[in-house]
Parts: sequence; C-alpha cells; structure tokens
Amino acid sequence: MTVQMRPERRPNSPLFSSGPCAKRPGWSLQNLEDTCLGRSHRSGEGKAKLKAVIDKHRALLGIPDDYKIGIVPGSDTGAVEMALWSMLGARPVTMLAWESFGAGWATDVVKQLKLNDAEVINAEYGEIPDLAATDWSRDTVFTWNGTTSGVRVPNGDWISDDREGLAICDATSAVFAMELPWEKLDVVTWSWQKVLGGEAAHGMLVLSPRAVERLESYTPAWPLPKVFRMTKGGKLIEGIFKGETINTPSMLAVEDALDALDWAETVGGGKGMVTRTDANAKVISDWVAKTDWVDYLAGDPAIRSTTSVCLKITDDWFTALPAEDQPKAAKELVNLLAAEGAALDIGHYRDAPAGLRIWAGATVETADLEALMPWLDWGYATLKNTFQK
Repeated sequence: MTVQMRPERRPNSPLFSSGPCAKRPGWSLQNLEDTCLGRSHRSGEGKAKLKAVIDKHRALLGIPDDYKIGIVPGSDTGAVEMALWSMLGARPVTMLAWESFGAGWATDVVKQLKLNDAEVINAEYGEIPDLAATDWSRDTVFTWNGTTSGVRVPNGDWISDDREGLAICDATSAVFAMELPWEKLDVVTWSWQKVLGGEAAHGMLVLSPRAVERLESYTPAWPLPKVFRMTKGGKLIEGIFKGETINTPSMLAVEDALDALDWAETVGGGKGMVTRTDANAKVISDWVAKTDWVDYLAGDPAIRSTTSVCLKITDDWFTALPAEDQPKAAKELVNLLAAEGAALDIGHYRDAPAGLRIWAGATVETADLEALMPWLDWGYATLKNTFQK
C-alpha cells in the first residue's frame, strides 16, 4: 500500500460547488450596503437597479441590441419553463438530452405539455447526440453545457442560419464562461448563482426577434400561469424587458447580482470571465493528464465542460467494486476532502456515474484549484488504503 503525504497547503477557499457557486473573490456583505431594501421594486430606484442588471448583462456579454433581456421568476428553471410553455406547439420540436436537466425538459414536453410531435434524442452521460443531424425545420431545445455530465456543445456551427424552428438554449452554466454565438440562438436562459456566483431564485431570459415573433403570433392551446405570461393582447409585454418584473424580486439578490457584474467588468468583462474559466479548467486538465486513477467523464476533449468538470475514477481497484458500492466509495472520498477543509461539494450529481464534479467557473481562483489537485491525490490514496486494509 502506498502512503501519500498530506499536502501542506489548502485552498484559500474550498468552495467548488456546481451551484450555488463560489462568490466572487473579495465578496462581503458590506459590498451590498447600497441595497434598495424596504422599497418597492416598482419605485424609481428599484426599477433602475433592475434595469441596470439587464443593461450590464447586455454590455458584458455582447448581446445584440435587438434581443430582449428579462429578469424572470424561478431561476434558470423558471426561465426555461416560460419558454417551453409559451412557445412550443407551433411546430414540431426536438429535445436534445445528454444529462439530467436536458432530460427533465424533455419529460416536461412529453409528459406535461404532451406535444404530439415531440422527438427526444438522448445520449449517455459523457457523450453528446449527433448535432449535425439536427432538423432545423423543427424547434430544438438543448443545454449548452450539461452541468451534471460535464459535456458541452463544442460550438454553434451546427445551428442553421436558415432555421425555420427556434433554437432554445438552457445556458445556465455556460454564460460568462463560454463564448455564445447569440445570432444562432433564439431563446437563452441562465441564472445568477452559476458563473456570476450570485444568489438563486431569479432567472435571465433572452429573446431574439424570431422568438418575439413567435410569442406574438402563436397562442398555446393550454392555459398559462401568470408568471409565464409574456404577452398581452397579442403583443409582448415590453416592461418585463425593462426591469418591470412579473413578480416581486429580492432586491438583496439584485444588489448582489450588480456587485458580481461590476466585478466581472474589472476582470475584462465577458471575455475576461471566459479567460479565467479556461485557466481554471487547464489546471484540472493538466492534472488529469498526469494522473493514472482518474479521467474525464467526457471522452472527447471538444465537448468537455470548462465549468462543471466531471471526472470518473478509472483505477482497477475502484472499477472492480460492485456497481452499488462505487457511489459509496466516491462519497467517502468527497467526505474525506470536506473534513480536511480542502474541498466542499465536489461529489458527482446523484444520477451521474460515480466520481467527482469540480466547479471551475470564473469566480474560483486558479491558485485554489492548483492547491486542490494534491489533495485529490492524497484523498484517493487514503481512501484506497482504507479499503484495502
């Protein structure tokens, strides 16, 4: 049995959760002292802050001027559901799913909306469907980055410029970490608690002119709850996309989002956030390349996530364990690292293969990931020795 020395240096922050994610470096509650608390979100000051969140997103991400940006209820989930319930049914739809959230959207469309012409194309964890085979005469719903599988789409080249259907994209763990081709996307959703490190409960919804046309020309056959309604009298409710939210938002969460956006500007805006994420992902890829007990869940480097990095344990000792014992062993490794204060919340998603999931988004410091890698080696060696005694 090999004895691995305990590393001397721990990460300054052990926060590597894939959601809610680490706050930005230097974050403090004192940064939120300008919060518009005790005031109506419909007051001049309240609406100005909500509008500022929209405007800062547009500027930092380079979202086209003719695209609508709204703050909506229910985090990314709420934003996706608004799009599905409000727009689908006008033409056939294809659901692309290669991880749990994409599979969840497919279930909603097939079992809740019960659309007659809904095609579901699945891929196993670590893989992706044949994107080039997508039929763009249909609406297509997909996740840009599979948070629970560590698989992302490689680019937007597979999305037709002449598409008849809408490209509806859940991009919640991609925005601010990966370059998005906005002109290829008609609906894009995300939440503040991912790459920005903001607070949960609020979602962002971006609509292209084609998506707005769909909303104004199509009425679903089913009733829509108030929090899903984006039109009135056949016209888009413009106020939603100017900071006049459908329901009451948390102004504390809004202030926190503004703080995160201001920080993003100091590190180079959207492009700077992508650069930070890529540097973090490289720390992990360099370590995986020289480590014999672990590998990526995604075999193809072109589709590997740079934010929610999913790893599988490949050591013969581990793979020889009964299938039901592998998740238990992986959880012991996660608990061991948490007890040491080296890493928190890096376990695999409950439906995914046993292994590790490490968040490498822009709010994580590269030095903390560099400090984490030796702890992963120590933790695994310790776990293996314990099992083999």
